[in-house]
Amino acid sequence: MRSADLARLAGVTVRALRHYHQVGVLAEPPRSGNGYRRYDVHDLVRVLRIRRLAALRIPLDRMADLLDDGEGGSGGREDAGRRESSAELLDELDRELAEQIDRLVRQREVVARLRAHRVAPDLPPELAPAAAAFAAAGVPADVARADRDQAVLLAHLAGEDGARALAEVYRRLSARDVVPVLASLSERFGRLGPDTDDAEVDAVVVGFVEAFGPLVADLAAGEPTPDLDRAAVLLGEHAADVLSERQREALARIEAGLGRFAGSSDDPRPGA
Repeated sequence: MRSADLARLAGVTVRALRHYHQVGVLAEPPRSGNGYRRYDVHDLVRVLRIRRLAALRIPLDRMADLLDDGEGGSGGREDAGRRESSAELLDELDRELAEQIDRLVRQREVVARLRAHRVAPDLPPELAPAAAAFAAAGVPADVARADRDQAVLLAHLAGEDGARALAEVYRRLSARDVVPVLASLSERFGRLGPDTDDAEVDAVVVGFVEAFGPLVADLAAGEPTPDLDRAAVLLGEHAADVLSERQREALARIEAGLGRFAGSSDDPRPGA
């Protein structure tokens, strides 16, 4: 039979046959007088065996010993070595599959958490409950988007330990008695613009610092936080792009005020 016939019977492509020849798992057959390769039923069996091994995700470069196992063997030490090699390969494949199953189970758990809270799949899953709480409380969409982007950036740069600390911050911010205050202040922050008077900026700054200063102090007294100097630079660049001048001014003062809580200042309010 010709290569097209073999490919059709085996359920592969002619290109796949050529590749099998190139990597050495299928011997080149003799050619007929007109130059076509001539295959027989033994070649068909060989290709079907290759397909079976490929279905187990055994790489082509590791198939030769398995395919040749028992072909012309004497039943002695060489065949025993091939059987041992085959067993070792199957053990390795089993470990790899077990790891893949564990990884898929974890991915399904993440998907389930995101679906349960009806949040975007690009959000770190540990922040999903907080994002859902913010949305339900009416945090303005533009503020929520900026917070999401910054959370994605922080979760990446903070690493595993930092991500846990970040999740704890968001867990506390999304507490039932806290999130309405956050939503109200975020709405006022979102309205800050060129025409906002100084009194409103001051009120927003003081509101944030007085509402969340104790939380900052409590967190600062707990587990050490990861070094996020690089993240702070990038967050500053992000804020410069998405916030108005008045919002950036207010944010800088809020950060300074909250920073005094972390540093145990006697009066952490902005301007104090």
